[in-house]
Amino acid sequence: MRKLLNLLFENYTLTEEEAYKIMVEISEEKYSQVELASFLTIFNMRNITLDELKGYRRALLDLCIKIDLPKNAIDIVGTGGDGKDTFNISTLSSFVLAGAGEKVIKQGNYGASSVSGSSNMLDNFGYKFSTDIDVLKKEYDEVGITFLHAPLFHPALAKVAPIRKGLAVKTFFNLMGPLVNPVQPDYQNLGTFDVKTARLYHYVMQNSNIQYSISTALDGYDEISLTSPTKVYNKSGEYILESKDFGLETLSANDIKGGKTIEDNSKIFLNVLEGTSTLAQKNVVLANAALALQTIYPTKDLIECVAIANESLESKKALNVFKKLIES
Repeated sequence: MRKLLNLLFENYTLTEEEAYKIMVEISEEKYSQVELASFLTIFNMRNITLDELKGYRRALLDLCIKIDLPKNAIDIVGTGGDGKDTFNISTLSSFVLAGAGEKVIKQGNYGASSVSGSSNMLDNFGYKFSTDIDVLKKEYDEVGITFLHAPLFHPALAKVAPIRKGLAVKTFFNLMGPLVNPVQPDYQNLGTFDVKTARLYHYVMQNSNIQYSISTALDGYDEISLTSPTKVYNKSGEYILESKDFGLETLSANDIKGGKTIEDNSKIFLNVLEGTSTLAQKNVVLANAALALQTIYPTKDLIECVAIANESLESKKALNVFKKLIES
């Protein structure tokens, strides 16, 4: 690793095969924590290349615990690491989709640089992470949503989790998470914290069989924020969405700010599902759920998709799905 680190410090970039090999060796614990910390910080000093991203992704998918779940489902997930400290918008959107009758296979993790990732949130509510196919299949069939806690399925992610938490800044593993759902469901809504990363995702995904939407708010959120226009990439190309395209008002950053603790964010989470949140909190969830619905049904316009998502919340179907998952 020392020789490699010296090369990387001199702006050497890895081939896809080199990146693949390093990720395998990380999973085999061939490097010390100091070496790994140095390796991770390099990619905060320069951008990851397409070949590196493809190599890391291929290794993680080859190494992961395989789960035989139907692919006819959607995942909604962001990179995190945007430093915006919002509440758990993508996770809430997942329950809205499940409440609308869509199958969801969400992968998530503990927050490395934020108060609460999706795993923190579900863990706080008492959800038990599992790799048991019978448990996951039952959730998929009977609840409509199941959750894959990334460190349980990806040995390499588990190895670097303490280092990522200690560094408390985004690393290239933030980039990997959304791309490596072990099931690789047919539909994916991926959020990134900048346009460069969104474009890389687009290059990786465009030759796959997956129907996807990649979104990045132009003011730095890794999801649709309604605080600025959002750049979206899919197989048809790229375009800009504004709040008016959803039939919604533009918001301010304070409108979608999360709490300072997991408990604070849990309260916002329940408020949205129970219909007692602010209108802004509800609307930002509706916008993200709407884009996911349009990913599944490209002929539906966004305002129609917002209406479907709103019915899921107003009818308490999304809340009931959440309760059923936590109690299952």
